Amino acid sequence: MRWIGGGTGAGKTTVTGLLARGREVTVYDGDAGEAGYLARCTPEGQPRLHALAGKSPAEKWLVPTPEEAVAAMPSLHGETFPLVVEDLRALPADRPLLVDDFRTLPREVARLLARPGHAAFLLPDPDFRRAALSARYADPERARANWGDADPAVMLGRRLARDLLWDAEIRRQAEAFGLPVIEVDGREDPGAVAGRLADAFF
Repeated sequence: MRWIGGGTGAGKTTVTGLLARGREVTVYDGDAGEAGYLARCTPEGQPRLHALAGKSPAEKWLVPTPEEAVAAMPSLHGETFPLVVEDLRALPADRPLLVDDFRTLPREVARLLARPGHAAFLLPDPDFRRAALSARYADPERARANWGDADPAVMLGRRLARDLLWDAEIRRQAEAFGLPVIEVDGREDPGAVAGRLADAFF
């Protein structure tokens, strides 16, 4: 198993696609799997995830402070980890598994690896992330799907503040478990990042 985690807007999916190209691997997309997590979560097993499923965008992003938003994240408390593992175990085992997942923290990833070099956590600097997410939500329909009718600029600011705190937790745990962190600031293109990871992964 090879794992690409880290912060939003760091280019995880792009790097994963480059790594998968021309290789016999199975790719697991954690973002695509999220709908399945919501369908399978229960109030007893995943209370925070279950509660988030019924909240409006304003309740998720405008009401809590960034610190409260991080504290409420189901993944911080390990709620999504069993659901991710359930998905991974259902995949074919005849080829390497390449995971692209934002939610699973280093302390959990470390339990699934054959060796520490089979994971990397991409963390974008604030300017890089702002540019990436601004482009992502420039489409009004995509912004509305995520944030309802709230002011996209306000919601983006809340998202950026929360994600900065999430990055700090990822960095702390990655250092504690000896897992690699890659700083993403745009000076190294995704192909170069993928090349570095290919040397460690394969």
